[in-house]
Formats: sequence, C-alpha cells, structure tokens
Amino acid sequence: MSGPQCCENPPSLSSSSGNGKVEEIGGLKSYVVGSPDSKLAVLLVSDVYGYEAPNLRKLADKVSAAGFYVVVPDFLHGDPYDPKDRARPLPEWLKDHNTDKASEDAKPVVEALKNKGISAIGAVGFCWGAKVVVQLSKGPYLQAVVLAHPSFVTVEDIKDVKAHISILGAEIDKFSPPELVKQFGEILAAKFPEVYSFVKIFPGVAHGWTVRYKVEDKAAVKAAEEAHQDMIDWFTKYLKSFGKSVSQLVSKI
Repeated sequence: MSGPQCCENPPSLSSSSGNGKVEEIGGLKSYVVGSPDSKLAVLLVSDVYGYEAPNLRKLADKVSAAGFYVVVPDFLHGDPYDPKDRARPLPEWLKDHNTDKASEDAKPVVEALKNKGISAIGAVGFCWGAKVVVQLSKGPYLQAVVLAHPSFVTVEDIKDVKAHISILGAEIDKFSPPELVKQFGEILAAKFPEVYSFVKIFPGVAHGWTVRYKVEDKAAVKAAEEAHQDMIDWFTKYLKSFGKSVSQLVSKI
C-alpha cells in the first residue's frame, strides 16, 4: 500500500460536514448519525485519510437513512495521512497506525454499542480500514461486513472470517487485484452455509473509488453510488435478518 494509487484524490477536510454529530464512543471520537433507538449499527472504518473525509460522512448519512445507527470512529486518533508531508511518507505513517491496534481499539466501540442496546453490528472497511474489519470478523464482534477495495487483506485472513461478508473490488487495483479478489470468493464459497458471501469486481474503476471519487465526475459518482447501494443491500439482508432473529429469540424467553 506504499504506492500512489492508495492516496489518489485526497479529500478536502476543510469541507467536512454531515447530518450527524461527533461524540465519544468506546473511548474514540466518532462521527455518529442515525436514530439512537435503532437496534442495528454499522461501523465505517476509514482509509488512511480518516473519519473526517466528506465523502465518507456522506456515505454514513446515506447508510443511516436506510435505518441503521452509523458510527465512524477516529481510529487514526486525529492523525490522518497527509500526502503533503514529505518528511513523513506513507510507509513511515503506517508504522504509527497498525491495523492490529486499530482492531483492538474497535472492540470497546463494539461493546459500547451493545451497552446501548444494539443487537446486531456490521462494518464497512475501506482500503486500510478493510484489514481492521476483516480482523474483527474473525471473532464474535460483527455479524455482517463489507470490504471495499481492501489493502493488506490476505488469503489466510479470509479463511478465518466468521461474519457474512461482501467484498467489492476494483478492476484497476494494485493492492487487491481482481485475481486475488476472485481467490477470496472461492475460499468464501467453500465456507457456505456457515458464512454467506458476495464478491463483485467493478469494471473501469480504481482502488479507492467508493470514497475518493470526484463529485464532478458523473461516471465516478455513479460507480460509487452502485457500490454504496450494494453495501446497504448487504446489511439490509443480513444485519436486519440477524436483528430480527435475536428479537424473536428474546420474545420467546
């Protein structure tokens, strides 16, 4: 992930906005949007540019409109990657932002959501964040996950996934090329029916397209919106169904 492709089209944080608010959840500053009465939560785990990215917050708002309580934690602790900082290139920045630590930081967030009465939790990981999400999906923390143009995710990672998982790949991707994404799909298919999976490769798009598209590029926006709808459909199908099964179980006790 040290090449330029993962850093193309950096967001302008000065224009960060959204319909939600920032509050602390599980010890992390987080952008939060959606009804606090919802029993279903979705975490968005950012790429190297962090939780303030405007397109990421727009997506959080969109997911919340589908009936989910959405949380975008600051796993980078106020230190997003700055491509203008020549004294700290990406390989150096990554040394301070280990995905293992981020996945550990996520566990108190999950616990805090459960304490709020959340019955099912999903997560989307973008690029760097996809590794964090796949590490969490090896344990009991998440019920449904989406990986968008993942970085660092390995075949061994996929073998250990326990959550229902959707992987959205790009045709033009040096970090998770279509050949690797297809291999992920083959491994996941063998895990059925314990794990439901969906793998899709988007033609003509590059790594990062779901959150680092240019808003004036109609084709880029269309491709991103298609991916966004796939994410929402995945959680609607598998997270909401899990939440309903939990409610039915509780009602019988």
